[in-house]
Amino acid sequence: MTQHYLLAIDQGTTSSRAIIFSKNGTLVSQHLVDLKQSFPRSGWVEQDANEMYENTILCCREVLKKSALSPKNIACVGISNQRETTIIWDRQTGQPIYPAIVWQDRRTSELCKKLSAENIASKLQEKTGLLLDPYFSATKIMWLLETIPDARKKAENGELAFGTVDTFLLWKLTKGKSHATDATNASRTMLFNIHTQTWDKEILTALNIPEQLLPEVKDCSAHFGEIDKEILGEKIPITGVAGDQQAATVGQACFEPGMVKSTYGTGCFMLLNTGLEPTYSQNRLLSTIAYRLNGKCTYGLEGSIFSAGVTVKWLRDTLKLIKTADETELLARSIPDTEGVYLVPAFTGLGAPHWNPDARGALLGLTRKSGPAQIARAALEAVCYQTRDLLTLMGDHVTFLRVDGGMSANSWMLQFLADMLNTTVQRPRCIETSALGAAFLAGLHAGIYQSLEEITHLWSAQTSFSPKLNKTQTDAFYDGWKNAIARIVHP
Repeated sequence: MTQHYLLAIDQGTTSSRAIIFSKNGTLVSQHLVDLKQSFPRSGWVEQDANEMYENTILCCREVLKKSALSPKNIACVGISNQRETTIIWDRQTGQPIYPAIVWQDRRTSELCKKLSAENIASKLQEKTGLLLDPYFSATKIMWLLETIPDARKKAENGELAFGTVDTFLLWKLTKGKSHATDATNASRTMLFNIHTQTWDKEILTALNIPEQLLPEVKDCSAHFGEIDKEILGEKIPITGVAGDQQAATVGQACFEPGMVKSTYGTGCFMLLNTGLEPTYSQNRLLSTIAYRLNGKCTYGLEGSIFSAGVTVKWLRDTLKLIKTADETELLARSIPDTEGVYLVPAFTGLGAPHWNPDARGALLGLTRKSGPAQIARAALEAVCYQTRDLLTLMGDHVTFLRVDGGMSANSWMLQFLADMLNTTVQRPRCIETSALGAAFLAGLHAGIYQSLEEITHLWSAQTSFSPKLNKTQTDAFYDGWKNAIARIVHP
């Protein structure tokens, strides 16, 4: 086989990206386009699904130009995507009936409170591994079916299709030939039974969601269809799909139980490999599917932080405190501490372990001396404190943490993270591990890789960060964070 290049489509929350990797996992070229968000009401977050698709095509075409490769050189395509974001479209026209409702959206908070009193609520975590929360797709689907005129009738008649972002892109890329998703994305809808590996009929009935809306669920490494020849000039098989956090788990080669990775993108997501049986947390972490290959699931425990990179974006675009994200590292290094300033970035509620959709952000401990440096450093520290929250709940047996995503380029933050966790933090050679994982999954099905062991050997650390601060100092910092959180959760 001469087609040893792999194309990864990484459709995130704030950008669309295409990356070409060589067989050995080296990044050859990439192209990124920013993705807009709209906020029609407090707590509502929407995006244009067609913009996602158009950006994806643009990125794929541009990355081929940058690499001077032909579509004929691409063996296969993998897709990594923001999860839980909900799109319903018309099967005939391919047009969405409403903007994409983003995973951050909180509009169904009241609906979730109402459902919590019903019988199905007690079964949701047992069946799906998830907690009843607006974060997941199910209540977003309910809202759309009840709010958009004729949506329920059309759904029941089989005229509409639901999908997370991967499913919508598959539909558009294959010109409507593929209505499918993978097990990881399905497991984030709150409709998929992670034990039986099927859409759960009891849940669908209780939530009044027609099963004919839903896509076929496949392994993460499978044939999902082909990119239509008109799009890039050649038919290219799509053979790997995974939600971005699960794709990052594959890209980080976290294939053994006990291995854990944390991705710092728009939000922060920590995923611990728990092996072949689902593990249920007593601390409000999520049981989820890490990946499914050859019909066999590997499960994980996940903690979700809603605001990480988006906090830096807020400093840049809303407060205008910085011009580029890189400036946060320089500002953080310029002072010995924040002088008691804490930022709780609960812009769209708090994720694990609080799961409080009504919480809102706060900047605490300000004095007349507080300036851009203190606020920028507090923003970075908040990410590290929240990571410690999650790792504490996962147990103290973790000896190292693999990190990735855009914020992991910030070496100051990773050193503070190592100090705060009192463990080694490893940054890989390629921090775009969601895209890399999607490429690996595609390559497995295409025969480019023969096993997970082969992929493991392709992973390498660029830098490791070891703890330097003493425990008394880190505990004092963390106590201040816990006090700040308490004032938000229990004002």
